[in-house]
Amino acid sequence: MEKVFASIITIGDELLIGQVVDTNSAWIAQELNKAGIMIRNRVAVGDVRDDIWKALDEESEKAPLVLITGGLGPTADDITKPLLCDYFGGRMILHEPTLLHVQDLFERVFKRPITERNRKQAEVPDVCTVLRNALGTAPGMLFKKGNTRFISMPGVPQEMKWIMEHQVIPQLSSWYQTGHIEHRTLLTAGIGESSLADMIKDIEEALPAHIKLAYLPNYGMVRLRLTAFGKDQQLLQKEIDHHFNLLVTAVKDYLVIDDDIPLELVVGHLLKERGKTLTTAESCTGGYIAHKLTSHAGSSAYFMGSVVSYDNSIKQRVLDVKAATLESKGAVSEETVREMVQGILQVMQTDYAIAVSGIMGPDGGSKEKPVGMVWIAVGDHSETIARQFHFRFDRMRNIELTAINALNLLRQFILQKS
Repeated sequence: MEKVFASIITIGDELLIGQVVDTNSAWIAQELNKAGIMIRNRVAVGDVRDDIWKALDEESEKAPLVLITGGLGPTADDITKPLLCDYFGGRMILHEPTLLHVQDLFERVFKRPITERNRKQAEVPDVCTVLRNALGTAPGMLFKKGNTRFISMPGVPQEMKWIMEHQVIPQLSSWYQTGHIEHRTLLTAGIGESSLADMIKDIEEALPAHIKLAYLPNYGMVRLRLTAFGKDQQLLQKEIDHHFNLLVTAVKDYLVIDDDIPLELVVGHLLKERGKTLTTAESCTGGYIAHKLTSHAGSSAYFMGSVVSYDNSIKQRVLDVKAATLESKGAVSEETVREMVQGILQVMQTDYAIAVSGIMGPDGGSKEKPVGMVWIAVGDHSETIARQFHFRFDRMRNIELTAINALNLLRQFILQKS
């Protein structure tokens, strides 16, 4: 058994300036980890020849496997392929199977004439092994230099993923005799990272060297992840399960779920198990809670819809919030969100409802109701509960925190009703 490390290089100016978020390297890292390969480094570089060359040199010294995405398109700023040709001392040749594939895509799928620029996508360095790309025109390429393997793939996510799943991952076990990596993750709420660390101090100190504990705080919640590395997968699973069960027992009063799934899915599972339905009345979040819920397949089984009552007139006309309530208490108040819950329940005829109203910023606050103040209510046809929150971040993070706390408040409400 050997510990194998990989480095990931993503290429593109759009990544460096934040125009495009690099999700490719995160996905590649997860897939490699499933295959027993650890990640040494993740690097993003621009469309600059010297920077890419330097990254290839540096990362190949750190790991025997270097994966590269980006820069393989047909335009002038896509410089990865000619650079790799020079880096590995090859010359460009026409790869006939790729050319036939490109021609077929244009004739059968794109239904437009192929250009010379598109035809050049079938050119590859003669020192590489071509990795078929069934979804696009740019093939993947495998190079070897010394003891290091380099795999270059397109930056288009679905094309990269196809090459990884159908070409790269199946090869890994024949290249490397890796061990197994096992993860176990739980989610807590209502307790800070430092307090959590104090609570599980004895369990953490008793962990064997090949099992590591990570704290992953985010948006007022903390994930605990155990990671184990070993040769015997069955033994490893049994061992990590033992330590994970100790953690679950220790944090039971703050446990949301003993699985690595997002909170909106936790709520979704509770609703589906009970055959219940949910709707949302959103003011300050602008439909973000509904977005989180509907981002997952199967959510139509329990989520019926939403009213984005951003303006007070919608709160009155659609949700039946009283004009007197808005005039005397304001839109951001306990009374308003309570009436929003009961109003949306009548409109949508669901079992449960969430309502939120707040001041997300950066403007709009006052001394009495500062930026970051939010009222959240959840309820059913017989009961409504409401809580006030104060967040202190930028607009988007305040919206995210509102959504997370609303979903968690509903989770607690549903469990108390059970």
